[in-house]
Parts: sequence; structure tokens; C-alpha cells
Amino acid sequence: MFSEFKEFILAGDVLDLAVGVVIGSAFTAIVTQVVEGLITPLIGWFVAAITGTRDLESSLSVLDWSPVPGVTFQFGEIVSAVIIFILTGFILFIIVKTANKAKLTQEEEEAPAAEDYLAEIRDLLRQEQGLPIETDEDNSETDAENSDSETTKE
Repeated sequence: MFSEFKEFILAGDVLDLAVGVVIGSAFTAIVTQVVEGLITPLIGWFVAAITGTRDLESSLSVLDWSPVPGVTFQFGEIVSAVIIFILTGFILFIIVKTANKAKLTQEEEEAPAAEDYLAEIRDLLRQEQGLPIETDEDNSETDAENSDSETTKE
């Protein structure tokens, strides 16, 4: 059981997940501060302009509802939490999308094409037979000659 646990922990997925959770927590703190320090005051300013109130607290309290004394539903806090969630999700989406695109681009650059393998095999076979190895320039000239001859035949 210990060896299975060790294998589970040492697998890259668990470590990646742990790093993601830590970075996500730190990132959430940043987004929360942006919402509380920038977006919430902007919403408060907008609501204050509509309601005619002067301070932020009274303008955001318009969103709160108190059906009986001592019981208050703070819809302003809910709106703030929803904004934090949407911003965090959107920014993480952009980060993951960018990382995946960079990863795919890197894999595409590293992977040789099938034509490269075929050219290497052709060159090795020609070398074994003692024939001269064709370069890409020779191939392009030969292809051009073949296309010219095909054009004149038509």
C-alpha cells in the first residue's frame, strides 16, 4: 500500500494539482482585491449616480434587503462574489488557453515531418548503393523539370 501511495504522490499529476491549487489561491486573492478595490467602487459609483446617494456604503446598501429587523439579505455581497468568480474563471481560462497554445506550438516545432524521415531513408539507401545523395535543391530542380515536361506533353 505504501508503494502505491508513493507512486501516486510521485506521479506528475498530483504535484501539478498541488501547484495549481497554491497558485489559484494566490491568484484568487489578487482578483478579490481587484474586485473590492476597483470594480465594487465602480458599481457603487454607478448605483450612487442612479439613486442619488453620496457615499459608497449607502449606495451598495440599496442591493440589500431586510424583510424584518435583524435579518438582512446582503445581495451586494453575492453580486461581488459572482463577479469575483466570473473574473477568476475568465482569467484562468485565458491563462490555460495561452499555455495550451504555446505547448501545441512547441510540440509542432519539435516534431519532424514524415517527409524528413523519408528523405533520410532515401539518402541512407542511396549511400549504401554507392549512389550520390540528392539534396533538396536537386529535388526541387527535378520536380520543376518534371512539371515542365508534363506541361509540354499536354
